[in-house]
Amino acid sequence: MTDTNETLSMAMKAQAARDLPRSIVIPPIAGEMVHLRPATVDDLPRLDELDAFYGASKITGKDPATERAVVHTWVRRSQAWEAGQAPAESGVGDPESRRTIAWAVLTDADHDDDGKVDAAKTDNVIGMIFLIDIDGWSRSARIQIVLGRDYRGRGYSRDAMPRVMTYGFAPEPAGLGMHRIWVGVPEKNSRSISVYQSLGFVPSGTSRDALWDAENDKYQDLIVMDTLVDEYDPIRSLDAFGMHLIEDNPGVKEALSAREHSIAIQVNQERTGASDGSGADQVEYTQPGTAGESENHEDAAKEKRAGDDKQDGKHGTTRRSLEEESNWPYGQGERKPSKEAWWRTLGRGRKRETEGE
Repeated sequence: MTDTNETLSMAMKAQAARDLPRSIVIPPIAGEMVHLRPATVDDLPRLDELDAFYGASKITGKDPATERAVVHTWVRRSQAWEAGQAPAESGVGDPESRRTIAWAVLTDADHDDDGKVDAAKTDNVIGMIFLIDIDGWSRSARIQIVLGRDYRGRGYSRDAMPRVMTYGFAPEPAGLGMHRIWVGVPEKNSRSISVYQSLGFVPSGTSRDALWDAENDKYQDLIVMDTLVDEYDPIRSLDAFGMHLIEDNPGVKEALSAREHSIAIQVNQERTGASDGSGADQVEYTQPGTAGESENHEDAAKEKRAGDDKQDGKHGTTRRSLEEESNWPYGQGERKPSKEAWWRTLGRGRKRETEGE
């Protein structure tokens, strides 16, 4: 009986460790082009003013009425979690106890140089971004952004999404502690597929004929794309587009720490592979937060940065070699200085009949 009780106790502790908190404080998130705050039901009419559900069948594969109803439910679920309501109590719960976080996307931009904020009529709101289907047991969440018709194709998604993903992947209590973030994209929405690929998502599966393409009167595939916590590098995903990391944002300090640790592991692997077998050149690294970790992995990270394009003697470790081995789509030579970033002038004078981001 004692063994049975101990087993049950261990199982209950394991379950509790993977349960999502009963309530959550949704943090504001700053970007360079936009900033995010928790969305409320008062923001929902603004989406109609922004014509945010225009072209929904192209962007998500849903008809506009369905997309609108889903977004309204997501916002109410998000507010219910903030209020500490259980899914069954909120009236908009999920039988699998998955949760949702909704942010309003705001901008202070004046792309047409008329001296007025572009979105002044909607109190600076240009859309919403969501983490949905947040599953504590599987540590998985889906991300989706909805932008007003006139605010698509300007690069706002590329500013907001990596910052939300950084929060999603950051360990608790700084973030949600997710292991996987994924998206579902209609095959004809090539613009969104390109954006997600640039953020580090990779295709992981295809649901054949899962969506109806009303414009062409035929079915289309749904492309599933995802990225994992140990694959995602928020620093490089922002840097690749000339945007900066904002260190006060939630989860960023943890991301920086994890990145330094990852660099140290790479350096150690390079050295181990190039050593003469005596073991004299090998350096031991411990997991972040454990004794002895800081000095070892920080020294290795500094050595890697200082090496840049210089060979490290007999080990042959270079910054460039580590860049080339990375599975990220953008190398050092493809990065643009912030002042030359493509998105700073993208919104000016462009035709706005786009499929969305």
